Amino acid sequence: MKHYILGTVAALALAGAAEAQQRIVIGTTTSATSHYGVGAEAFIAKLAELSDGAFVGEQAPAGQLGGERDLIEGLQIGSVDMAISSSGPLGNFVPEVFALDLPFLFRDYDHARKVLDGEIGQELLAKVDENNLVGLAWAENGFRHVTNSQRPILTPEDLGGIKLRTMENRVHMAAFTGMGASPTPMAFPELFGALQQGVVDGQENPITVITASKFWEVQKYVSLTGHVYSPAIILASPALIDGLTEEQKGWFYEAAKVGVEANRAEVNRLEAEGVALLRENGMEVITDIDKAPFAALAEESAYAVYTDEYGTEMIDRIKAVE
Repeated sequence: MKHYILGTVAALALAGAAEAQQRIVIGTTTSATSHYGVGAEAFIAKLAELSDGAFVGEQAPAGQLGGERDLIEGLQIGSVDMAISSSGPLGNFVPEVFALDLPFLFRDYDHARKVLDGEIGQELLAKVDENNLVGLAWAENGFRHVTNSQRPILTPEDLGGIKLRTMENRVHMAAFTGMGASPTPMAFPELFGALQQGVVDGQENPITVITASKFWEVQKYVSLTGHVYSPAIILASPALIDGLTEEQKGWFYEAAKVGVEANRAEVNRLEAEGVALLRENGMEVITDIDKAPFAALAEESAYAVYTDEYGTEMIDRIKAVE
């Protein structure tokens, strides 16, 4: 009888622990081993550590839960727990974020990270929170470059007639229209197949995404235009966060910071090693590009999308960050 009672108590304790444990699923559109995946795993590990195992996490990578717009909509209605997304589609929900997607705005990685980690980044996270989303922290994709299957891109004229997949982002589409391409918005999970089938000729993404997606299998040329710095953001659903205690919310924000550190470290690594990897896999990498003509055309066509509604104050503040 004694053994039976002890066994029952142990079983009830295990059942209670399992019931108390909360599973968090983080959706992304990139592979589980990408820079997003590295950030997600670091977040998951830190959250489990801080909560003493009360929260456990897993990834839903490679578009399993849909494209980035789908993920953001899922967060708003509570069908998705968390996501790591580029800032591109986020602008459709939080228009102030479009400022971050303006072409040739950020000088380098140091400049971009200082902006996002500082006062401006916090203000924009607060805007995210006003739109039925929870912005935990700014992460990173990196500077975006153009790949295509048709020809090397050295000048804006070379973009003429190129069907180029872009994000569903008015600023990006306006920029590439100005530079002469034919922008074709498309959800990221559809992109590889569209390139393979010739639905589009090219795309634009950071080296981190180009390597993680093995675009060398369907693209011949990559031009290091660095036309846009692409932030990413770690997002949570209000349905998830609102149900937490203040202490638990603190764990999520702290884990997000750790996720960002891991994500940026992976971006640094891929930026250092990625070009060689692209060449090893048969891509022709065009590095000697005069960016000034691209910048002039892109700024002329794209900046008004933002400034007509919000003015130039945010842009001026970003440029002033040293």
